[in-house]
Amino acid sequence: MNDIHENDENDESHGNNDSQENPRGIGDLLGVAAERAVPVVRALPDDRLEAATPCAEYDVKALVNHVFQVMEQFQRLAAKQDSDFTQSAADRVAEGPDWRERFGEEARKLVAAWSAPGAEEGKTGAMNMPAATVGSMVLLDLTVHVWDLARATGQEYVPEGEALAVVERLAGTVAELAPTARSMGVFGEAVPEPADASAFERLLAATGRDPRWAPPAR
Repeated sequence: MNDIHENDENDESHGNNDSQENPRGIGDLLGVAAERAVPVVRALPDDRLEAATPCAEYDVKALVNHVFQVMEQFQRLAAKQDSDFTQSAADRVAEGPDWRERFGEEARKLVAAWSAPGAEEGKTGAMNMPAATVGSMVLLDLTVHVWDLARATGQEYVPEGEALAVVERLAGTVAELAPTARSMGVFGEAVPEPADASAFERLLAATGRDPRWAPPAR
């Protein structure tokens, strides 16, 4: 499954400003997502960096590098600057043993960028998509990809408390983007939901993920 941001500027029609329906802003919700993401990344063991993840085209290391790229480029989009996803993600993990701490720093910068006045207003990116929709895309990545990393390494990732507001926001985002995203190969086909699926599991299934995915036996 590819990533929605790789085509984040392909369809200007996606973009009712859902911040009008959800009073909590993207910066606030990204702060909640980052609080859950940073501990997961901090706990990634070195001996699992080559492990498979639910996002089939990435192992753990590649997915960490990818999320670094997402956070960096979406800071630019928050500031109404051009982004560039045409280059492969830099190998941030290979740049030194402090990559876990640098992940936390980059997450804080992302939250600050989308918390800045005007970040959700207007349009951004080469195709002028509504900024609120673009912000929801990075919120989706910082949520589902961190779940991918958690599942790949045997960590718990169950949204509770404030994180349920993130799930509520993303349910609308995925419902809005899914038809075009699937036609472009960005989302996989929706996975059948377990009978007792939670709201978060339904969200994962809608993006083409198996919400009960388990890593291959070692």
